[in-house]
Formats: sequence, C-alpha cells, structure tokens
Amino acid sequence: MSPVGLDHDARTVAAAAAAAPDWAALAAAASTCVACPELAATRQHVVVGDVPVTGRPRFVLVGEAPGATEDETGRPFVGKSGALLDLLLGEAGLDRAEAAVLNVVKCRPPGNRTPRAPEVARCSGWLRRQLDLLGAPVVVALGLSSAKWFLGPRTVLAAVRGRPHELDGRAVWATYHPSAAIRFGPNGAPRAGLLADLTAVAATLEATP
Repeated sequence: MSPVGLDHDARTVAAAAAAAPDWAALAAAASTCVACPELAATRQHVVVGDVPVTGRPRFVLVGEAPGATEDETGRPFVGKSGALLDLLLGEAGLDRAEAAVLNVVKCRPPGNRTPRAPEVARCSGWLRRQLDLLGAPVVVALGLSSAKWFLGPRTVLAAVRGRPHELDGRAVWATYHPSAAIRFGPNGAPRAGLLADLTAVAATLEATP
C-alpha cells in the first residue's frame, strides 16, 4: 500500500505488528513504538485507534494523524474534526459505535504538520495489521494522506472519491477529511462531498447481507 521503500525501522515495526495475535497485543506493542524519533519525543500518547466493543466493525474510518486533542486523550477523532465527523455519520445513517476509527500515523506530528513519507512508511505496519485483524469489508479513507496510503502517491482526491475501490478484498472509499469540511465552512464542497460519500457507504452497508 505505502509506496515508500521500507527502512530498518519500518521493517521492525512491520515484523512486530505481524507478530501481534490480536488487537490487545497490537495496541500494547504500538503504544511503545519509537520508530519515528521526532514524533516519539513530542507525543503524549500513541493513538492506536478505537474499535467497537464487539471487536468486529461494520466499517473502518482511517484519517491522517492525531491532532492536539487526540494526542492528549489517546483517542482518534475527538476534537473539532471528530465532532463534525460524528454529526455527518449520524446524518448519513451510520453509527460510529459500529466503526473502527484509525489513523495512518499513530503519533501527532509537531504543529499538526502533514506526516512525512518516512513516518508514513514506518507506521504502515501497524495499520496493515489492524485492517487484517478487524476484517471489515468497507474502509473510508478520510483525506488525501489516507487516500494516498490506500490508492498510491499520485492519487487526486477529486478523481477517486464517490465510488468504491476494491483492494485486498475490501471496498475502499476515499473522501474529504472533516478538517477540510471545517475550513471551507458549512456550505463548502468538502462538507457536502463528505456527507454524500458517507451516505453512499451507508447504502452499500445496508445492501450487504
């Protein structure tokens, strides 16, 4: 998925992740990861992700990286972007309690900068193993960084959103990040597009036996 060549730290993470037999073991291993020295030095928490109580999500939401509130709490999408995401999920007929909520990078980049390619590569092993363990048939990639992780580095969001892409037995939907919807306001294209895509995902899930 990630096009970046694996360095030693990325291979180490991938091996540790692959060895985790279940979610609890993976979360414990990821919580002490120091593969990215700058991120490890500045983070408060590794934001491993949320999973339903049952451990078997109907769908998976994958964002870019934790923000300040996520770093403080150790949970994904709990700040302003998370509040809007919850609102739009409800409007689309989706229940966050039935979703796994993850990020491509598990530690907050300083100043909320975009994760760098080596950071994405080193963290990729955790996300790959999470997706394998969860086994959800539908993944929603929120924002360009997440879309590129799934669909490749030359991905243009406007060209790939609005329809599913079959990858590794999963239907991957790429759409806007809630932060873009906030930036462009309640009448902006990102918010409308995000809601439309979530609504299409909901329809797909309803049609799935």
